[in-house]
Amino acid sequence: MSARAEWLGRERELAGMIPRGFEVGVATSAFQIEGATREGGRGPSVWDVFTHENGRILDGSTADVATDHYSRFADDVALMRELGVDSYRFSIAWPRIQPRGRGQLSQDGLAFYDRLLDALLVAGVSPMATLYHWDTPAALAGWLDRDTAYRFADYAFSLGEVFGDRIDSWVTINEPATVTLNGYALGLHAPGSTLLFDALPAAHHQLLGHGLAVDALRSAGVRGRVGITNVHSPVEPAGDREDDAAYAALFDHVHNRLFADPVLLGRYPEPPEPFQGLFASLREADRDDAATIAQPLDFYGLNYYFPSRIAAGPGDGSSPDGHASAMSSLPFHLAPWPELGRTGFGWPIAPGFLAVALRELAERYGTALPPVVITESGASFVETADGGDGARVDDGARIDYLADHLSAALAATGPGRAAEGVDLRGFFVWSLLDNFEWAAGYTQKFGLVGVDPRTRDRTPKASYHWLQTVLGDRER
Repeated sequence: MSARAEWLGRERELAGMIPRGFEVGVATSAFQIEGATREGGRGPSVWDVFTHENGRILDGSTADVATDHYSRFADDVALMRELGVDSYRFSIAWPRIQPRGRGQLSQDGLAFYDRLLDALLVAGVSPMATLYHWDTPAALAGWLDRDTAYRFADYAFSLGEVFGDRIDSWVTINEPATVTLNGYALGLHAPGSTLLFDALPAAHHQLLGHGLAVDALRSAGVRGRVGITNVHSPVEPAGDREDDAAYAALFDHVHNRLFADPVLLGRYPEPPEPFQGLFASLREADRDDAATIAQPLDFYGLNYYFPSRIAAGPGDGSSPDGHASAMSSLPFHLAPWPELGRTGFGWPIAPGFLAVALRELAERYGTALPPVVITESGASFVETADGGDGARVDDGARIDYLADHLSAALAATGPGRAAEGVDLRGFFVWSLLDNFEWAAGYTQKFGLVGVDPRTRDRTPKASYHWLQTVLGDRER
């Protein structure tokens, strides 16, 4: 029996693993689904600028229309209601609220999210709002400028005042590591800078912005929980050489610990030998910032997609999100995982390493770790429609992926288990919809629901119906 057939027959078993009160949701981000980039007074973001530059996006596309969620949000909320999820993690587009990143709020922008929140609450779906999912207003100087952190805090306070009585959970920033590494160090994402380790001020200013935003939300009197979302990738050396181990430690430092330690422990981690000089800009950061960054959190968001294997020596510039010429200048590279299956993006499929990520959180942060929510887990796959009408997508590989990752997370947490000490509260599938997948454009499909690229019509895939069954069978 194939793994897919096995899981299709085990919905009830998986449902029985889900504890009562455990939150299962779906996730999206504004830039990837909303479209309407010139409507309602919305200002341009750095991603609007980036996507309109030649050669930036794999298929030459833009997110000007995306999945047209701006017009079709009611249909998407209906899909969530029918799916039976507890919560919807969406992001609020900063340039839709503040077209220039500061000053007066757009009433049209507020009205859109007001309608979305009303629809979610009527449908019985709990709102989890991400304040920043990469779409910095183009009018701002960006995260290399310290002032952006203060503008972000002003924006957070304003949204807290307006929506604080209706949003159950707030995520300040999504994946500051990805913004720093892909956007400022390697040039793969907006704004397209290739600064390598000189990009570290962008990391510090995002973390400062996070801390300021936590304080701003609470000052505004929001009733919901407040947290941050970091992406974690467990790291191992490719071989037994000392150089492999040293560069694996460096990669773990810059990808994982650099973004979690300040938030949870109130300090930057000590760089591994002999790389201290690369992090001089962080040693020079304002010491008062540490207390701001380490504001107590109600939850810690973990995004997990794959582990990383590191080998010494320059590579060909390959990265998980595309080819980056700047990466080939580094003295280490990402090594393959030939023993593992791969997603459509070429990412290794490794649910066991999700348990490793959770265990590392428990070991590294102990009692400083608040309750954990897996705020993104999912995969893209090459898909073909079956059936006479060409509409149904039998995405068994996604069913396998989600079943294996959700069960691995649940099995790893609890007394006497690998990640004992992690209070796991939820799991969000990335993503509800096929969408604009950043530098990959529309070439990668992550959705439980397919979106026709011409009409933007929605069609639930087999994975949607599978998850619907699992959620319907769980204990309430």
